[in-house]
Amino acid sequence: MIASVLVDVKAKEVDRTFDYLVPSKLIPIIEIGQRVKVPFGPRLIMGYVLGFKETSNFDTLKNIVEILDIVPSLTKELIELGKELSISNTSPLVSIYQAMLPKALKSKYKKKLNVIDSNLLSLDLALKFNRYKQVVFDNLLSDYLKEIKEQLKSGNLFITYEVKQVNKEKYLKKIKLVDTDIIVKGSKQIEVIAFLKEHIDVYKRDLMSDLSISQSTLNSLIKKNVISEYSIETYREVESLYGAIKKEIVLNPEQVRVFDEIYQDINHHEVFLLHGVTGSGKTEIYLNIIEEILKKGKEAIMLVPEISLTPMMVSRFKGRFSNDVAVLHSGLSIGEKYDEWRKIRRKEVSVVVGARSAIFAPFTNLGIIIIDEEHTDSYKQDTLPTYHAKDVALIRARYYNIPLLLGSATPSVESYYNAINGKYKLLEMKYRANKAKMPEVYIEDMRFEFKGGNRSIFSKRLDDLMTDRLNKKEQIILLLNRRGHSTFVMCRSCGEVIMCPNCDISLTYHDKTNSLKCHYCGHDEANPTICPHCSSKHIRYMGIGTERVEEFIHKRFPTAKVIRMDTDTTSYKGAHEKLLYEFENNGDILLGTQMISKGLDFPKVSLVGVLAADMSLNLPDYKAIEKTFQLLTQVSGRSGRHDITGEVVIQTYNPNHYAVSFAKNHDYQSFYETEMNIREIAGYPPFYNLVQIIISDKDVRKVLKEGTKIVMKLRKELESDIIILGPVLPKISRINNFYRAQIIIKYKTSKVIDSLLKDIYYDYNNKLSIAIDKNPTLL
Repeated sequence: MIASVLVDVKAKEVDRTFDYLVPSKLIPIIEIGQRVKVPFGPRLIMGYVLGFKETSNFDTLKNIVEILDIVPSLTKELIELGKELSISNTSPLVSIYQAMLPKALKSKYKKKLNVIDSNLLSLDLALKFNRYKQVVFDNLLSDYLKEIKEQLKSGNLFITYEVKQVNKEKYLKKIKLVDTDIIVKGSKQIEVIAFLKEHIDVYKRDLMSDLSISQSTLNSLIKKNVISEYSIETYREVESLYGAIKKEIVLNPEQVRVFDEIYQDINHHEVFLLHGVTGSGKTEIYLNIIEEILKKGKEAIMLVPEISLTPMMVSRFKGRFSNDVAVLHSGLSIGEKYDEWRKIRRKEVSVVVGARSAIFAPFTNLGIIIIDEEHTDSYKQDTLPTYHAKDVALIRARYYNIPLLLGSATPSVESYYNAINGKYKLLEMKYRANKAKMPEVYIEDMRFEFKGGNRSIFSKRLDDLMTDRLNKKEQIILLLNRRGHSTFVMCRSCGEVIMCPNCDISLTYHDKTNSLKCHYCGHDEANPTICPHCSSKHIRYMGIGTERVEEFIHKRFPTAKVIRMDTDTTSYKGAHEKLLYEFENNGDILLGTQMISKGLDFPKVSLVGVLAADMSLNLPDYKAIEKTFQLLTQVSGRSGRHDITGEVVIQTYNPNHYAVSFAKNHDYQSFYETEMNIREIAGYPPFYNLVQIIISDKDVRKVLKEGTKIVMKLRKELESDIIILGPVLPKISRINNFYRAQIIIKYKTSKVIDSLLKDIYYDYNNKLSIAIDKNPTLL
């Protein structure tokens, strides 16, 4: 038997399968989708079995050395999905399979030096080798490189590569009673036997803790064969502050109507777009429809856009489905994610809740896929392999002939366009589930505030409303989509702005560490006391970030409990959940970036303030206006969701912009119509498809030269009606000392673009860094 194996190497030359002989002893157990260890050149590496054949075009084949997992890591459906994504997303096939699997299943390669005759080595080098005549080839051997090179040439030394897996199952030790007839004398030993007579078997750690006994006591009993010690495999539990929240909610008439429309198509493929206002009860529909899916013996995937939303959603799902739920998101440890993935693969759970990567959950009997807040950019992975979870969901839903449900209060214009034109089935919910009113939204023109002498971060209305809510013991959410203390640091004498030495961007001041940081490359330097250009002491901090707002709130409202949520405060494990839990139970003001704008449901929140609504309007991104409208609408929806009437204050310097005015009136339809007119004139999605090619190198001339060659190739081989723009240097042209050039392709249809882009990727990947992104989230 011959196996077709894809090796674990990202390179054009090996982006295909290689033939390997299957040893007779492995024939009964080898399957498609398994990971195997195979010889490749001078080393052993990991590979994926993608098929079998009886004959090969090669006369001599190497044997598969080892099977790394008995149960295939990749299902046959995921294998075919990977092949489709590799073509459409211009990514190496192995990179897609790696994205499908938890990090624990990725292999590490350890380079080892082997000796035939250690007597031919110097004494110092010979002593480095173990009894197996091996030593890890690392920096500790750097003093012997000359001798090693000579010995390698002579053949006395040779290099091998050891494949090691990252995964480690968790085991706990248990103790059980074996023989009660053996007489023991020690009081502690007698106590152990008495305890085990009443308990069939117990965890070792519990036994030692409850009886206050030592390891030597247990060792004595084990030697006498009175007790035995054994290990059992266990899962690392994903702990949550929220626990399982059980809510018995009766659907209102609007929810029942939507549920019935979905249920009648539950047995075949249909894409639904559920457009429901904030607080309309979309989550309850998700729960009810999944409950029906589980009754049919099928499985469900539930995607949420932010890690911060996962604990709340999981608590609702575990309250409804108990232990039938697994969790997958980047906030888990490697071990936790591996254990959750194994629950799915072993069919121990039927529901997975998670962020983007959960779309690859290895279910084999899917009944529905649900994507909440479907408009969110976080469903798009911009690094290799580039993919959008929505596109993957569409492919999987078609494969299983099942419904795909997309939900949002502010659908992407592309999704709404598809719904209006019959490609998706549109479902609308226009009222809040508990009959609560939509919040009153006030637009505060900060130009007039400034003219009136107000130099505060807060407008007078927002300041007055915050005072009122704090007096009433109600809660407040403040949004500023920029972290840090000050946007940039400037010398007032010469106008010098402190720039990142590695990027074409100013450094951001962080008050907590009294340092300047680059949010692109991570560069960090001490805060200057004098100007590095003119030596002036007149340093000024310009602009505001969440740190500075927090500082201002503490001065203005010293007794208020402020919880700040941004990338800086949520970098440690479990931070999102801890901060949200603290706000819900003890907080007065939740201050944060866009991560607090959607999905959160706090009964006591009656005021939302948006401090700089137009911050994103002028970004060099064709979606900037849509993102601004979505952000304003979503964060407004956090206010007044229950019994307390809600209000929203939007502070802006562009009060007449249509994104702001339509968000004030919760008017998605008017926004959609206005935005679509602009998109059609400018030639953007959904009227055109986009491809972004980013090439980067430390030499800016090389970037532009090679970019020009790529453009010439595209113009020669693509259809004549396709628009090709560039190469141009973007606004931030240098990041981490690499210059970047951008090429944009606009097209409606093309028969050759997928294969051409893949050729370009492989042709240029060894010359410079190249990234190809279809329908990018940011231009």
